[in-house]
Amino acid sequence: MHPRKPQRGAALLTVLLLVAVMGVLLMAMLDEIRFGLRRVGNAESVGQAQWQALGAETLARARIQRMARSGDGRTTLAGGWNGRTVVFPLDADGGGPGMVRARLSDATACFNLNSVVQGAVGQWQLNEIGLAQYRALLTALGFTSTRGAALADALVDWIDSDQQQRPAGAEDRAYATVTPRRRTASTLLAEPSELRAIAGYDPDAYARLRPHVCALPEAALAPVNVNTLQAQDAVILSMLSDNALDLRAATSLLARRPTDGWHSVAEFWSHPVLAEAALPNPVLQQVQLRTRYFDLHAEVEHGHAQAVLSALLQVGNDGQVRTVARRWGRDE
Repeated sequence: MHPRKPQRGAALLTVLLLVAVMGVLLMAMLDEIRFGLRRVGNAESVGQAQWQALGAETLARARIQRMARSGDGRTTLAGGWNGRTVVFPLDADGGGPGMVRARLSDATACFNLNSVVQGAVGQWQLNEIGLAQYRALLTALGFTSTRGAALADALVDWIDSDQQQRPAGAEDRAYATVTPRRRTASTLLAEPSELRAIAGYDPDAYARLRPHVCALPEAALAPVNVNTLQAQDAVILSMLSDNALDLRAATSLLARRPTDGWHSVAEFWSHPVLAEAALPNPVLQQVQLRTRYFDLHAEVEHGHAQAVLSALLQVGNDGQVRTVARRWGRDE
């Protein structure tokens, strides 16, 4: 009789162990199901937030389309659209209040970093006019001539297709000795944040430049609309005049701009200081009264999810508005 008791005890212990293991496995399965449902819910909320951001992009294109079709072909500050944040409430389907914050801005109040070169893919080479204009911008921003030359030459070497290092520039062999090692892009910049990978562009230089530069998807001088420039864009006027206008004079000129904007490019260039400046034809033709590129920044809060969208919108020659670049996530 006695040998059976240990057997019964061992069997009971085995059963208890099996029950315990099954309980642990069951809890793990329930946790996995719960986390899976939460992941699905989060993914759904993020997806809905992104769709709302794309909806804001559609509204922005419609607004640009209306501006392009109205008036006399000029784009002005009428309506206070440039840089103004518009807020739309959302129904977050029980997940808490939702919100869309959208800001549309003129994307031409800047120096196009890609304009320091000209040519085609695989054949990018120096554009002297673009380089001179970039140096004028650097001077207007307070960089010394030596520092400005180094930053400008490094930018040209980063974009151009050859490996011939400019006097103050840096080609592949210069980047092979730094950490992390890298090579020059040999192509147009996709966005200004790429400057941080270029020799000489430390955080201070980048912070000073960032509000006044852009990376348009073409190697051409930015078509600056002087009717949408604001007080903080006075440095762009200084750049356009090859610094014939200092920042104080440029700010004063913007303050004295007609309330409905200049009606012709000739009216803008008739300013005595500008009329006396010996500027090349490409710069004279660079000044526009109609905006071709717009920046959209949209932030969406949907329940517990967030989505941030930045888009570059272009008005084509046919009058249609297209999205030429889109990025998800916060800027730099």
